[in-house]
Amino acid sequence: MTHPSSSRAAQRGEGKIGCILSLLVLAAALGTAYKAVPVLYTDNELKNFAGELAVQAGITPPETLLAELQNKAKELDIPEALAPGALDVTSGGERKSGVCTVSIKYTRIVDLYGIYPLAITNEKTITTPYMDAR
Repeated sequence: MTHPSSSRAAQRGEGKIGCILSLLVLAAALGTAYKAVPVLYTDNELKNFAGELAVQAGITPPETLLAELQNKAKELDIPEALAPGALDVTSGGERKSGVCTVSIKYTRIVDLYGIYPLAITNEKTITTPYMDAR
């Protein structure tokens, strides 16, 4: 017959490995979030601003809207959005009505501590009808 305390002593370290692995996974998730969340936030801010600009297409020329969108990208420190073709604003239609299309297409690379480059792709097209007030 074995003594109950000897069987407990043999099982003493079983939970330590699982705990250490769980802490490592948690640390990796927090480290990834620390790097990726600010990038996702600024990308979302630019997309929201683009939607607000599209509404102004009836009173503002597309060149001005594009300049404002580029200025917002500079303000948010998104150099990838300033590359040629990353942002586009087109406006057109017949008579007094038309459609404004704002296109955003760029990819940002987030360096996860030299271990893994995380690519975040932003593709959004906003199409808004308007009445021409110009």
